[in-house]
Amino acid sequence: MQRNFERYLGPVFERAQLNKVRTEALRSANFDGIQSMDYSTFETSEAPIRIPPEFNGKDYVTFLLCIDAEIEHGLMLQYLYAAYSLGGPQIPEPYRQQIKEAQEVILGIAKEEMGHFVSVQNVLKLIGAPLHFERQDYPWDTPFYPFPFKLEPLTLGSLAKYVYAEAPQSWLDKDDEWAQEIKRWVHAEVPHANTVGALFEVLLKLINDPDVISDEAFQPETFPFQAKFDEWGRGYKKGERGNPDGSGPAGSPDVLVMPLASRDDAFKALSEIAEQGEASEEEHPPTPSHFQRFLSVYQTLSQIMHDTASTFPLSRNVAINPEIPADSGDYPSDDPNSSPSEGQIYEPDQKYNELDLITNPEAQTWGHLFNLRYRMLLNFLTHSFLLDDGFNNVGAIAPRGMIINSTFGEMYNIRSIASVMVQLPLSTDPNEKKFAGPPFLVPYTLTLPMGEHNRWRTHKDLIQASQPLIAKLLQQSADHNHRYLHSLREADLRLLQVIDELTEITA
Repeated sequence: MQRNFERYLGPVFERAQLNKVRTEALRSANFDGIQSMDYSTFETSEAPIRIPPEFNGKDYVTFLLCIDAEIEHGLMLQYLYAAYSLGGPQIPEPYRQQIKEAQEVILGIAKEEMGHFVSVQNVLKLIGAPLHFERQDYPWDTPFYPFPFKLEPLTLGSLAKYVYAEAPQSWLDKDDEWAQEIKRWVHAEVPHANTVGALFEVLLKLINDPDVISDEAFQPETFPFQAKFDEWGRGYKKGERGNPDGSGPAGSPDVLVMPLASRDDAFKALSEIAEQGEASEEEHPPTPSHFQRFLSVYQTLSQIMHDTASTFPLSRNVAINPEIPADSGDYPSDDPNSSPSEGQIYEPDQKYNELDLITNPEAQTWGHLFNLRYRMLLNFLTHSFLLDDGFNNVGAIAPRGMIINSTFGEMYNIRSIASVMVQLPLSTDPNEKKFAGPPFLVPYTLTLPMGEHNRWRTHKDLIQASQPLIAKLLQQSADHNHRYLHSLREADLRLLQVIDELTEITA
């Protein structure tokens, strides 16, 4: 993290401290129960937010939106990884349905984080700011992340961190036995964990103030280029989310994808994102928050562990922060301990940042393919914000629709590949007890080139890069994976044909 970011985030840290003081005051007044923050009002006695001198109001709002986008992206990947790891043949038959239901809850929350991530891009688009799809790589910790970014199998300890990250500060400060248990788990690993409520408070206060960001900054003409629920919400209403066996919980909310045309729209969108994460004031709300659903999953899995005396793990023993080493089978080194950048490479603190190297050749190939498809997903998503909803059709081809369909296709691909990887040994050692996992490698760039022709060429480059990996996996992998690989190759060839037609027309 850049050191100056800590100074830039001073207003957020000040607000977090103010919330802590406010909560302590409420406790001293015997104010009981979960108190959900009212994000639309602030006490008039509060000091104004001091914007750092390197920013004007709009630029600082942009900075905070980029921070929020990184948080949503990071949480989404950690929740996905935890869900992919959950279950396995070690789960006794009587508990498999409960584990499956827990997995669907976590996958649902991850998909809602995707909606938050996309909606934040809509706000950035509305105010004429650069879009922000990047995230930090692991191992990484920053004061504005709830906890260090870590891909790890789901345990009660890791699940406690997810409850903590989404929890209202007032609940964490209660004497409730569940709150105390959650804090014990989290503070044992992360002494100074954070919640994201203060970031939203500052964002909402600033974006709603015309003296901070003027009315002219909001550009309704960007509406056709923004993500919309009718395009991105397919099968994501009320907990459906591709849940054919009905394991997901009833009453799950819609994935939030909100197009915007005004300041009020932006304020409402960010308020709803904040509310979907933290708790509602209702005891049994019709659409439970991320916090409430994570807490319910934690309570269910905790009871299973209690009833069975923790005789089996909840998840497969998958890698923690999986990484394909530079000295992989494709690029062997004479000295695996040497580096052309000896002394210049960051060495993580092993106390907090564990890395598991994938050395099984088949798992490495799947990992390479996963990283390519993850990058393709982000590129397709980025490109969708550069195409309007219907006015740039080329002949019979609707580029925006094709890009959105391709994005959904890559969501399916990364889940399919991850499902294979969590069942492959991490290494070829016959005594290996740990499994691989999807690496989620951060792409070297998510900036698309200038010009539509070049953007489509970029997609074509990545599709072509996938083909040798698919061919290699058809030689390496078990027969039961071949049907998926053949389907993936055929889908890629069809997309390549459409891209060729499109680039010929637009050349």
